[in-house]
Amino acid sequence: MKKDIKYVYFVSLGCSKNFVDTEVMAAYLIKHGFGITDDARCASIFVINTCAFIPPARLESENNIFKATKWKKKASGRKLIVTGCLTQWDKKEEYLKKYPEVDLWLGIDELTNLSEKIAYLYNDNQKNRSKVFCKSNPSYLYNNKTPRLQLTPAHYAFIKIADGCDNRCSYCSIPSIRGPLRSRSTQSILFEAENLIIKGVKELIIIAQDITAFARDTKGKKDNLTTLVANLDKIRGDHWIRLHYLHPEGITDELISVLKNSEHIIPYLDIPIQHISDNILKRMNRKVTQKEVLNILEKLRQNIPGIIIRTTFLTGFPGETEKDFNELMNFVKEWKFERLGVFPFYSEPNTKAATMDQQVPFYIAKQRANDIYAIHTENSLNFNSKFIEKKVKVIIDSVTGTRAIGRTYMDSPDIDNTVTISKSKTLRFGEFVHVKINGFTAFDLKGKLTDIS
Repeated sequence: MKKDIKYVYFVSLGCSKNFVDTEVMAAYLIKHGFGITDDARCASIFVINTCAFIPPARLESENNIFKATKWKKKASGRKLIVTGCLTQWDKKEEYLKKYPEVDLWLGIDELTNLSEKIAYLYNDNQKNRSKVFCKSNPSYLYNNKTPRLQLTPAHYAFIKIADGCDNRCSYCSIPSIRGPLRSRSTQSILFEAENLIIKGVKELIIIAQDITAFARDTKGKKDNLTTLVANLDKIRGDHWIRLHYLHPEGITDELISVLKNSEHIIPYLDIPIQHISDNILKRMNRKVTQKEVLNILEKLRQNIPGIIIRTTFLTGFPGETEKDFNELMNFVKEWKFERLGVFPFYSEPNTKAATMDQQVPFYIAKQRANDIYAIHTENSLNFNSKFIEKKVKVIIDSVTGTRAIGRTYMDSPDIDNTVTISKSKTLRFGEFVHVKINGFTAFDLKGKLTDIS
């Protein structure tokens, strides 16, 4: 390491959308003469890009801030910066008071100004200088010309097509944290996707808070998710395109038709359904009914062979009765979703749900979440058992001495299942191989390399 360069250590918390912000910050710092290190001991600046979506996320952010304060005390001249959603969420600056060791609190609109703020931090000797730079209504959105350092493994990358959200679900604080919906241009997204494929990326993961809302904020233009997806599918190469976070309301017949006939867009959709009881869907302000959700799911299963549906549910939402919960349990039993997450409801300040009547005790919400997950575990075990002696296409994520770990098209990195492969030849990250399955658990497959025949 060069002694005349200041090195920065990053911790990126929360979702993949936040991770893209971290990649942008890292690239801007390199552009302005800073170094990036994966060893905090070698750094003089510690940056935590935080998540604040629900209490456990804020607790994780706090734990990382606490660890970083201990790091700061071990050497003089070290600086601690907190960025992202926690800063945006903390309207009353309570964390500022709780963690005076933090040198700067930066909001989302300051991503590209991080180098300037660091210079300000080192050069300003005034005792009363500002510590917080955060707009209450973020407007920043990167594009294909934005410097960005890919921090994922070389074979997959995230493309954020929009930021913010206008859906206003009654339980969600995202609009107040990330701001209103703002979409990139289709041309910008296509340029980025093409460049990533040229670089050797084998899996593009398309993300936004709700990708079906793409371009709704660009008045007068004909762009939408369907046209974007159709254009992305035209990019040549041997690669996957994966879609994340589709609100059920935005899944149209036109979109289903494009997905059905696509070459590169894999049959995997992340669709947060949240609940199936009409009573709860209405209170959540989800803008769909049970009948509409079922109709969408039926169309997807009927029209797209081999489709994998990942979904999430909330239990214990205000007003959730035993009848509502039983509807949800029966729904999960019947539809046997291939991938599923479930969370107990947390009452978020400044959301409509926080002031609703009929609040459900948290211990009940948590038990209901456990019950749903138990059903899913059994469903997943039965689903995986059907792959014994079958051949599947796998992308390699990691390689050790005697084995490799990969994923099928059914699995998104870090959140879904894996395939453990008994290694019989040299494998490379990002390589596509075929594996014959000879073992399974509820959430993983095991197998050996085989040919495609």
